[in-house]
Amino acid sequence: MAVDRLRVLREFADRGTIGAVAEALSMTPSAVSQQLKVLAREAGVQLLEPDGRRIRLTDAGHALVVRADEVLAALDRAVAEMAHYRASPRGRVRVALFPSGAALLLPHVLPALADSGVDMVASDEDLPPSEASRLLADYDVVLTHRDERAPSLAGPRIATRVLMREPTDVLVAPDHPLAGRTEVSPAELADETWISVRGGFPVDDVLRSIANLTGVRPRIAQRLNDFRVIETLVHSGYGIALMPRFAVAHPDLVLLRLSGVRAARLYELATRPHAEKRPAIAAVLAAFETAARRITAD
Repeated sequence: MAVDRLRVLREFADRGTIGAVAEALSMTPSAVSQQLKVLAREAGVQLLEPDGRRIRLTDAGHALVVRADEVLAALDRAVAEMAHYRASPRGRVRVALFPSGAALLLPHVLPALADSGVDMVASDEDLPPSEASRLLADYDVVLTHRDERAPSLAGPRIATRVLMREPTDVLVAPDHPLAGRTEVSPAELADETWISVRGGFPVDDVLRSIANLTGVRPRIAQRLNDFRVIETLVHSGYGIALMPRFAVAHPDLVLLRLSGVRAARLYELATRPHAEKRPAIAAVLAAFETAARRITAD
């Protein structure tokens, strides 16, 4: 089986359509289809099957994708071993980060890599944790976040490492009746109006936990994913919010610790399995871990 065709198969598993694979690999759709047909002949089994008006991987196709990951990872390791002989780590590493995590960590990570020979290219991707697998089609490292009670994203095609834990607090305006407190219970928040994030993100998971504890469905006035906008609305008195502790920037707002609820998000770095064998990627992962230790120690 040709390595290039295994790479085409993996791209199809990541992107889901022939057209998306063609665009990613700068090929024509017909060329992608032909490569997949040849690979099926080489494998001796059907790799794709109809799914309505589209096509999807068969069970055999899914199994071969896992082996393709292993083959391509082995090639990456071979490249990495040769890089050691060239006094690496060197090279470009593409990193996707959720925006508030990027704001917190990049000011520490980028200076640490400045003279390392590693060119880290960062992009902010405001997507829920479930999208990490898709992002790995375009990035070497994905910084994602999840509620600490949610399962890890780790699996046969994704390797993860927990970077840090960030508590989630209740954010209120300085003239709010609770502003003089340092801690608040879920029952005391049952009648509040909330400014929250879109569903699927860790902060919304904590809000649902509060609802389960109190038996009261939270009254959510707005759903916005920009924390600066949320802070502005809270300061203006439109409601209260849940906010990751290190993400708060507004100097006048009051943070209250939430009692009786496991309220935190975990920062998690996701890569392809064995990606850390590449010295450049290993250097980037180490820089993030050092930055996280520094932030949580403060």
